[in-house]
Amino acid sequence: MSDASVMDPQGELFNFAEHLLALNRGHSERLAYVDDHGTLSYGALAQRVRAVAGALQGQDVRREERVLVLMHDSSDWPCIFLGAMYAGCVPVAANTLLPAPEYAYMLAKSRAQVALVSQALLPVLLQAMALAPHSLRQVVVAHADQSLQSLPAGCVALEDWLAAYPPARHCAATHPNDPGFWLFSSGSTGRPKATVHTQANPFWTAKRYGQGVLGLGPQDVCFSAAKLFFAYGLGNALSFPLSVGATTVLLAERPTPQAVFARLQGAAAGVKPTAFFGAPTLFAAMLAAPDLPAAAALALRLVSSAGEALPADVGQRFLAHFGVDIVDGIGSTEMLHIYLSNRPGQVRYGTTGWPVPGYDIALRDEAGQPVADGQTGDLFIRGPSAALLYWGDRAKSEETFQGAWTRSGDKYVRNTDGSYTYSGRSDDMLKVSGMYVSPFEVESTLIAHPAVLEAAVIGVPDEHGLTKTKAYVVCKAGQEVSADELKAFVKDRLAPYKYPRQIEFIAELPKTATGKIQRFRLRALSAGQA
Repeated sequence: MSDASVMDPQGELFNFAEHLLALNRGHSERLAYVDDHGTLSYGALAQRVRAVAGALQGQDVRREERVLVLMHDSSDWPCIFLGAMYAGCVPVAANTLLPAPEYAYMLAKSRAQVALVSQALLPVLLQAMALAPHSLRQVVVAHADQSLQSLPAGCVALEDWLAAYPPARHCAATHPNDPGFWLFSSGSTGRPKATVHTQANPFWTAKRYGQGVLGLGPQDVCFSAAKLFFAYGLGNALSFPLSVGATTVLLAERPTPQAVFARLQGAAAGVKPTAFFGAPTLFAAMLAAPDLPAAAALALRLVSSAGEALPADVGQRFLAHFGVDIVDGIGSTEMLHIYLSNRPGQVRYGTTGWPVPGYDIALRDEAGQPVADGQTGDLFIRGPSAALLYWGDRAKSEETFQGAWTRSGDKYVRNTDGSYTYSGRSDDMLKVSGMYVSPFEVESTLIAHPAVLEAAVIGVPDEHGLTKTKAYVVCKAGQEVSADELKAFVKDRLAPYKYPRQIEFIAELPKTATGKIQRFRLRALSAGQA
């Protein structure tokens, strides 16, 4: 079949990888990626995608069989991910910061036939393979050290693997609703769930949000602190830029403020990002850093935030320093990217903005009935990028994917101007003195104190078994503040019953790799279980 026919996300045939390659055939010399190893043009990207697909086909990895991608961000990551989709296989994007037992779980869950792994992550993958039965037939090692005389049995260097097979001539004739790839949920509420997305889903997020809301174009240079294995990062650094012919800067190391500052100032091949994608915790850390660069040293025109709701104070301070708004939105692994967002030129700090065109939003009470403006309700979304299901988990799938609607697990309030204000996770909402308290509201107030870097609020029982709020607080470097001062600070700004009855100062909040606070770990810590 001709690849040119695989182009309709609403038709019978659609292959997302071929769709991206076809969009960029007219400018093969344009720069697609800049990473820690060099640069990759769009022409070279297309060749490498076909080479990966050919190697998978050469090893008889069949349509819809899974391929584990456990790699640090580099230009090889999108080539491998898209190469698997091009072949009709299903890449499984794995968090690079997990212990071996979690990878053993992923291998068993996915029954992956091939694993592609960065050399630095090979030891932990080998540990995982030794922990439990798996289906791997081949381990392919990217960026294999040239001084390494031999790889362990069953492993092959990526370049040798690609050279052993001819590149694929044509893409697989996939349907838009065929399984395209897996993403594991971030684990902010417990063990990650295997979320199955279709071939067409990233087309819709790129069209509706990357182009429709953010207005990305071929002139942009995108840089995402969120990694490619995260749904947010996958859009920011793969489907969004490649869908418009833009350039993307990739960062393999942990996105510390200093690493981010270096890339924003052109440390990667002299290329300065124009569009930067981060999370609230990173923005707060950047603003607190002593080496915060001046706005004139950067080329930013667009800054995006997701992962957790952005505190208004952080957004306002960022705007004051850099002269660029942070466009805050909310997305999820289940919906693949952002469905509710502020807009460039239309930012209302303290809210998550308005529905993204093409997505419907509903707020419902505990009985499933709509709530009025100003009242808190559970957030449901209807849109074209919803996942199919959680693999191997019918109960959770039925709880989350309810017909055309997806239950987010977040609570929101709709404002009179049509914007939405975050009220916390459904399982994090607290009832204090008979009234609901949003942990996020209390956390945002604490963060507004000049000595506070981060805060997380949970509910703890008092001696009578009644729920009271407790705050875990991280202070800025070199700053100190007393618990009594913080309590008074909150009392002055919120209803009296909302102030934290207990405050504990800690060095660091437990988070997922994507920056979400793991409140279940704080609850276990408070109960003496961790």
